[in-house]
Amino acid sequence: MPRYQRELSYDDSKGLGDDKLSPTAEVPGLHKDGQEYEVTVREVDAAFAALVAEEADHDIKLRTMSWQKTALLLLGDQVCLAIMAQAWSFKVLGWVPGLITTFLAGVFFWVTSYTLWRFMMKYPGCRDICDVGYHLFGKSKIAYEVTGLMLLANNILLIGFHVLTGAKILNTLTDHSQCSVVFGVIAALMGIVLSLPRTLNHVSLMSIFSAAAMGIAIILFMVFAGIESNPATGYGGDYPTVGLVATNAFPASTTTWVDCLNAVLNITFLWVPQILFPSFVREMKRPQDFPKALSVLACASFVLFIVPAIVGYHYLGQYAEAPAFGSLQDNYKKISFAFVIVPTLVIGAIYSNVSSKYIYQRIMGNSKHAHSNTIIGWGVWTGVVVAVWGIAFIFGEVIPSMGDFLSLLGAAFDSFYGFIFWAIAYGLLERGQYFKGPLKSVNTIFHVITMVVGLFLLGPGLYAAVDAIMADYAGSTRPAFSCKNLAI
Repeated sequence: MPRYQRELSYDDSKGLGDDKLSPTAEVPGLHKDGQEYEVTVREVDAAFAALVAEEADHDIKLRTMSWQKTALLLLGDQVCLAIMAQAWSFKVLGWVPGLITTFLAGVFFWVTSYTLWRFMMKYPGCRDICDVGYHLFGKSKIAYEVTGLMLLANNILLIGFHVLTGAKILNTLTDHSQCSVVFGVIAALMGIVLSLPRTLNHVSLMSIFSAAAMGIAIILFMVFAGIESNPATGYGGDYPTVGLVATNAFPASTTTWVDCLNAVLNITFLWVPQILFPSFVREMKRPQDFPKALSVLACASFVLFIVPAIVGYHYLGQYAEAPAFGSLQDNYKKISFAFVIVPTLVIGAIYSNVSSKYIYQRIMGNSKHAHSNTIIGWGVWTGVVVAVWGIAFIFGEVIPSMGDFLSLLGAAFDSFYGFIFWAIAYGLLERGQYFKGPLKSVNTIFHVITMVVGLFLLGPGLYAAVDAIMADYAGSTRPAFSCKNLAI
């Protein structure tokens, strides 16, 4: 039976008996005797308990993560190299627009992520963003397949970006001792090994080391930026080519509208990891506890996305590059940048797990190999993982500027996954009750604004990304499978 046709059955006697949401909430989306009907929170608990019980005799159990492990997984995904591009965004926008954009993006992240969770409580059988898309658009098989293609395109290109980043790190640390393609192969092979665990529960353990390593890299960057006599270089030239370090409250007069929009996109898309959240929720033992993990992530993200950007922009000013490690003096750059290899590979493994699992489930269906330690099961899983990283490696080597192509993906896909999807989800959740009380009215207006922001990112945001790619091709571009030095 195709995934978009499956129904969820459960035994009411297995209810957890612990109402975590409003005791009067109704949760449409479960099925009984082939019919969708309204259920109470207690029945939602029973439904999730039944899903856990269904895996009791499986060798490989997916629904095993506690909310604490989910929080670690979320941090492992979010504490990433993109944090170090925020000083550059502040350089383009200036202090005031930079801080306002970061704060507002965080608010949108929290509210839309909470709406995502509420929607998944309505449909406990959702396994990933594709199932969510299926329900959002009227149980459309087309929506399911299109969302799946978007998921794979987004994730595989992001994995390719991490392969390229791994090659950059190795180039930087070794002073380009090998052809960059060789370093890319090394990064891809390490990523494949880390991606072999079939459950996110195992990947969450790696996330501890990933977040810790990135945290050390950020702390070292801030210390080095503060103690060095001056930045080494920037996009405008080596220090002091464009003068002494200075910062601006607002964009400089020479800054274009496209520059500003790309900087806004850079900040906004750092806050848009929701494409993975349904897969994370699906593997929780109690998805009802996801808001706890989300709260940990939101608090940590506000600190991590703002403090390094402030420190970096303060000390680097107009010399701030993306990532900001590139502006440090050579020894400082190498010491701090070295730690980034861990999150680069682990985050690639997280995206690989979600992508590979989508493909694997389509291949294996409900066969015993899908959840058993069989030669066929592990053979197919390994083959899928290798294929995902192999395709990602090719994209990383062929595309001249992965950063600009990721901006294109962000505008095209994250506008849906971070904004449009959840405005639609809210509309379905609150159908007929949009202005029932002042708080709900405010929430409704906020989600209307969310839709407008999503459409804006899809329109002008896409234009800005395409404009940046055209500018890349107007100049010299990196040839495919080039040995060119990629050191920052």
